[in-house]
Amino acid sequence: MRLALVKRALLGAPMPLAQARHERLSNTVALAVFASDPLSSVAYATEEILLVLMLAGSAALSYSLPVALGIAALLAIVVISYRQTVAAYPQGGGAYLVAKDNIGRYPALTAAAALLVDYVLTVSVSVVAGIAALTSAVPQLHPYRVVLSVLAVVGIALGNLRGVRESGRLFAAPTYFFVVSIFGTVGFGLVGAFFNWLPEAPYEPHPPGLEGLGLFLLLRSYAAGCTALTGVEAVSNGVQALKPPEGRNAQTVMTALGIISIVMFLGITYLAYDFGIVAGGDETVVSKIARRVFGTASTLLILVLAANTSYADFPRLSSILARDRFVPRQFANQGDRLVFSNGILILSGFAILLIVAFQGDTHSLLPLYAIGVFISFTLSQGGMVRRWLRLREKGWRWRVWINGIGAVVTFVVLLTLTITKFLEGAWIVVVVIPILVAIFVVMHRHYEEVARELSLEGLEEPPRFQHTVLVLIGDVHRGVVRAVQYARTLAPTAAVRAVYVETDPGRTPRVEERWGKWGLGVPLVVLTSPYRSLLRPLLDYLDHIQSRGDDQMVTIVLPEFLPRHWWQHVLHNQTALLVKGALLYRKNTVVADVPYLLRR
Repeated sequence: MRLALVKRALLGAPMPLAQARHERLSNTVALAVFASDPLSSVAYATEEILLVLMLAGSAALSYSLPVALGIAALLAIVVISYRQTVAAYPQGGGAYLVAKDNIGRYPALTAAAALLVDYVLTVSVSVVAGIAALTSAVPQLHPYRVVLSVLAVVGIALGNLRGVRESGRLFAAPTYFFVVSIFGTVGFGLVGAFFNWLPEAPYEPHPPGLEGLGLFLLLRSYAAGCTALTGVEAVSNGVQALKPPEGRNAQTVMTALGIISIVMFLGITYLAYDFGIVAGGDETVVSKIARRVFGTASTLLILVLAANTSYADFPRLSSILARDRFVPRQFANQGDRLVFSNGILILSGFAILLIVAFQGDTHSLLPLYAIGVFISFTLSQGGMVRRWLRLREKGWRWRVWINGIGAVVTFVVLLTLTITKFLEGAWIVVVVIPILVAIFVVMHRHYEEVARELSLEGLEEPPRFQHTVLVLIGDVHRGVVRAVQYARTLAPTAAVRAVYVETDPGRTPRVEERWGKWGLGVPLVVLTSPYRSLLRPLLDYLDHIQSRGDDQMVTIVLPEFLPRHWWQHVLHNQTALLVKGALLYRKNTVVADVPYLLRR
């Protein structure tokens, strides 16, 4: 009861199923929910570009601008591609559904595995990036970054467990505040730099170049900066969370997402170049820009909320996979607040594990992060190319070119990231995704086998059962008498017997005497146990009964008294649990527990 009160206080009152249609998101709130991840990606995409270019020395930093322009062009292509995806698949599902419909099961499962891994990493990376921004502004908090990150994940999870619409409203204002802050920083920075209003930049030592600037290094920086594209697919996976018409509204959100992301990304990259920002250290690039412009980086705390995108998509994609029998069916169940609570809890748990394992280091998590993103991009766009070539709908030629170019470029970026980041941790994703696909296949095979075995097709008329009811007793008390009463009403025409396993011969006469008075006329069977085993004689007795034929059904009735307080359970033998565990997988055997609640 107390737990229910705490749950209600944290999450709110349960919602009826009829309320689901009122939980849809408006475009304004949906942009905050689904776009918080891609919009915040610009906060560390520029930094990843600079970290690679610095390997060739400070002179190479000027190449950050053409690299950023190339990334912005790819981002525009991907956004246009996903606008086509949400129009073609308004039921949601993103890369998984596109690949399933156009390429095949295994590419679809690969896309699903990549997306699920990506969503877990999105939470980890976004929260860690947000806490990095906080510790940049308040260096004294840097030693506590892991604890702060874990608390942030817990807070966001609780917010999402309260419901889709309520969590959207909760995180919408901070997300828009973040967007306005970045636009304000970029806008004021550009104007201030042009009119020379800004103070002199503090000296930052430029490390010497460790390798020459070549095509491969530029490609590496391009691939590293493509983290700016992370989260773009989020809208396509959660189309059904928007108000109708879902497809058209999703396209509107995608367009707004693309425009805002491109402007923010290019603005931050230009200011980093113009200010001569050097990436690295405990302070992020955006924090250095904000400190130079405003003297503070407090607005960047909102980066944590980018994790909210995953909470909108991971549970929804998991529910789709559960519907298709590739993950446990529990993921398809909606909780009291009409959200997929199991998906939210699993996502939070894995994200916390990653944060603790990598000690809250953004640069260690990012190599893992980008691999899954670009696997889903490549499969999604490749699937759309196959769709246009197969259906040849109106305008299919130019659509093929858009998706085809996007598929090729994202595949090149995927290869580059896999090669360059493999030893830095990307191998983990490369290994985990095939393992997840194998798990999906095993689960699907299990569900298919269960469905076949439970099918009524070909079922002959079932035989009539010969029913035996056994009341397992260890003593004679009120709980046993109650269990015998239950057994007699359970099968009035069946053979009802009490079974006592004799582990101490000295107690048997007392049990037989009390049974003669309180046994309600039910015969008592005493099974000797020279080795003081409870289960072995009982199982042998069941074998004897059921050896008469496959129509022999046995019900074991277990009297069990329950103490009032949880700690009192350790003071009593848990014989009932032992028996239930031993009989759980036994054919033609039913176990019925008859509890007797103690008052004290």
